[in-house]
Amino acid sequence: MTAGPSDTIQRDSTADLAAFIAANLPVTPVPGIPEIRLHGAHSGSGLRRLAEQRSTLSPYWAYRWAGGAVLARHLLDHPETVQGRTVLDLGTGSGLVAIAAAKAGAGRVVAADIDAHAIAATRLNAVLNDVTVEPLLADLTSGEPPRVDLLMVGDLFYESRLARRVTAFLDRCLTAGITVLVGDPGRAHLPRRRLKAIAEYRVTDFGTAAHAATPATVFSFIREC
Repeated sequence: MTAGPSDTIQRDSTADLAAFIAANLPVTPVPGIPEIRLHGAHSGSGLRRLAEQRSTLSPYWAYRWAGGAVLARHLLDHPETVQGRTVLDLGTGSGLVAIAAAKAGAGRVVAADIDAHAIAATRLNAVLNDVTVEPLLADLTSGEPPRVDLLMVGDLFYESRLARRVTAFLDRCLTAGITVLVGDPGRAHLPRRRLKAIAEYRVTDFGTAAHAATPATVFSFIREC
């Protein structure tokens, strides 16, 4: 079977995204997580131009956020959390949590995001860190729970409508028997009464001074009392 025009366009678009990321987002170790290196944005990366040409979404994927950093650090320090399990990183961004899960010995890692730029970056970063992850371009929050053992959620409670949608999805996942871990520095729409703190680390966050540490927490998402 030969590829159709849409398949060719999709491949070309994906290759262009990967080439842009490789050329404009330099590789550096993640602050506080030297085991992992990622392509990351800086002031001269040209992300505004990329967004104007290709996407209506903000380029959140290009930056390191505290919720993802705290989850990644926790998984690397406590590999028993994921060893041999099927893990989904929801809103993966550049793949930090997914890569940490793979490094910690997860049996299978799926990295989901709604932004094609994030998926391209995750593929590059997985190869860079010599791990296998399965990037998935999809909004899973409106559907049925995935077939996974563990769901990781970092930095998805920054906006009220998104927080409500994610919380409802996490409830469905709990009902399906999926363990849910949340990483967050305490953003405004965090569903605090549904969370039980299990670990805290000082990590860097997007928008803070370079290498400045802020406290962030790993939570277990629990049933409503």
